[in-house]
Amino acid sequence: MKKAFALLTVAAVAVFCVLSAGAAAPAKVSGSVRLEGSAPKRTPISMAKEPVCAAKHGSSPALSEDVVTDSAGNLQNVVVYVSAGLADSPAAPPPEPAVITQDGCSYKPHVLALQRNQKLRIVNADQTSHNIHPMPESNREWNKSQPPGAPAFEETFAREEVGIPVKCNVHPWMRAYISVFKHPYFAVTNESGAFSIANLPPGTYTISAWQEKLGTVSQSVTVGAGEGKTIQFAFKARPGM
Repeated sequence: MKKAFALLTVAAVAVFCVLSAGAAAPAKVSGSVRLEGSAPKRTPISMAKEPVCAAKHGSSPALSEDVVTDSAGNLQNVVVYVSAGLADSPAAPPPEPAVITQDGCSYKPHVLALQRNQKLRIVNADQTSHNIHPMPESNREWNKSQPPGAPAFEETFAREEVGIPVKCNVHPWMRAYISVFKHPYFAVTNESGAFSIANLPPGTYTISAWQEKLGTVSQSVTVGAGEGKTIQFAFKARPGM
């Protein structure tokens, strides 16, 4: 009996070791995105035609968001994502919705990324009517009104698409961008231009960075099991951008 138990124990340990070896630890790619050259001056947005929204901004008017950098030139609102190298196996969308809030006649966040078929919840936090009007090329176009006090509603996007422009037909200065992916390996840079893409299977990937005015830049990176790599992207400022 003792011998049989010892053999079972050895077998169990061997199976555990094989399974542990086969389950490679996930990798991570992080880094930052910056603008080389002078950033354009952000321009004030006049909301005089919508006093309830102008009042939310007080004495500091809302500013344009098409190119936003910090004092060191780090770029906010850049979508960074794996554009090649993944196995073609669609990932289930997360159960929690992504959220866009219309607040002070601005879309918050200005740039948002989510998975295909993940719910997108739209909230109106203003005491005025809005509509949200995505204008995709590969997905279904829709346009929905949302009066003040109306409950949030939800929509989804069925196909991958980077940089879907969103406008409000009531307030022409309102603009946002939505990117849709079939996998969870994406991020949007924060106020310091930083991003992090975690839980990547080991492999070689093309990582791309998209900015609404500056286009897309890409680079290749290889990450091993449990490895973390740091990469940087740079966009060049252009005259008149």
